[in-house]
Amino acid sequence: MRAPISEYKAVEEAAMKFVKSVAEGDSRYARELFTEDAVLFGFLDGTLEHGSIDQFYRNVDTVGAGDDFKARIDIVAIEETVAVVRVLEEKWGGRIDFTDYLLLMKMNGEWKCVAKAYNQNSDTIKK
Repeated sequence: MRAPISEYKAVEEAAMKFVKSVAEGDSRYARELFTEDAVLFGFLDGTLEHGSIDQFYRNVDTVGAGDDFKARIDIVAIEETVAVVRVLEEKWGGRIDFTDYLLLMKMNGEWKCVAKAYNQNSDTIKK
């Protein structure tokens, strides 16, 4: 059975905290979204980042998104207590395009992100 539209809106609002943090270069919104023990996996300029979501917070707080930054949220799936969200980012820090996948769990009636995995588009990797 498909989730009601209200759940899609709730997941989108949760994911907007991620986008707002990246766009503003301020991790405080994302800190509301991610669980304390959320994990991060991805390659940034060819170097594997993995482990605590704190690395993402440091990246956001030290690199401004830039004036040309754009983002799009796509809800891939919602199944009762789990949701998968894809976030497309263009021109983060003025040069990097990402595809992020966020794994959200509905806990105590609230959508929280437990994992973030990302791909940096190969044509934006700094050698």
